[in-house]
Amino acid sequence: MDPVYMRLHGDDIIHRALEEDITYVDVSTAAVCPGPRAATVELIAKAPGIIAGLDVFERAFTLLDPSTRVEARVADGDEVESGELLAQVRGDARVLLSGERVALNFLQRMSGIATYTRGMVRALEGTRTCLVDTRKTMPGLRAFEKAAVAIGGGRNHRYNLSTAVMLKDNHIDAAGGVAAAIEAARARAPFTCTVEVECENLAMVREAVAAGADIIMFDNMSHDQMAEAIALIDGRARTECSGNVDAANIRALADLGVDYISSGALTHSAPILDISLKHLRLLDAPTGVESAQQPEDGR
Repeated sequence: MDPVYMRLHGDDIIHRALEEDITYVDVSTAAVCPGPRAATVELIAKAPGIIAGLDVFERAFTLLDPSTRVEARVADGDEVESGELLAQVRGDARVLLSGERVALNFLQRMSGIATYTRGMVRALEGTRTCLVDTRKTMPGLRAFEKAAVAIGGGRNHRYNLSTAVMLKDNHIDAAGGVAAAIEAARARAPFTCTVEVECENLAMVREAVAAGADIIMFDNMSHDQMAEAIALIDGRARTECSGNVDAANIRALADLGVDYISSGALTHSAPILDISLKHLRLLDAPTGVESAQQPEDGR
């Protein structure tokens, strides 16, 4: 992920996860490892997939102890096999034990999204259609999840409500119609914002084209209706389809010639990629770290 974002926002997300997992002490680790001990542990893939989030994984440990080192053998975007050694983590054994679950939660989640996305992208090979994500992300984790989509080969739709105009059914109802909603958006939104309109039928598509929408989304329209809508638009706006998109139907949608296919499943339905930290080994020399039970700023 972008290092500036990580410092400004990513650290806060990871801090909250660590604080959720360690209220004031890791009682299991304190029992078996009361003092600092140098150790290593191996990061191993337990299923094939695409790796995403190694920087987030590492940061979960370095926030506990900046001297922790992750010696990665793969990079984000790499395809890995079950049983493959992905990295070795070196540091205070207490940090490796206390940070393990949080670090893996982020890495498994992001890698699962990247893996699911890569499979969907492969189904689009040979077409001009782009696969994009949605705002259907886990609250608080949007930046990480959208980064994982990009690592998997997908593209990001708008990040949040401030980055583009998307007029959905309730916006259109509030404005009094498609044309009125587009006119209001042109008058009040920043000129740099694109205006996208969600259409449920051909009448709405005609109105959106006439009003000058930049992007027209076909929401849960039939295959035949979308084919007719694309012909009606005839290049005067970019096109997007959405609604119940999965690996079984995505190719048929792309073959329509639609510009974008958006899928909430990329983030809300992707299973985690099974990854494990195994084979912790204590080394001879202690690390000399006085305390490693709390994030470095003491929160």
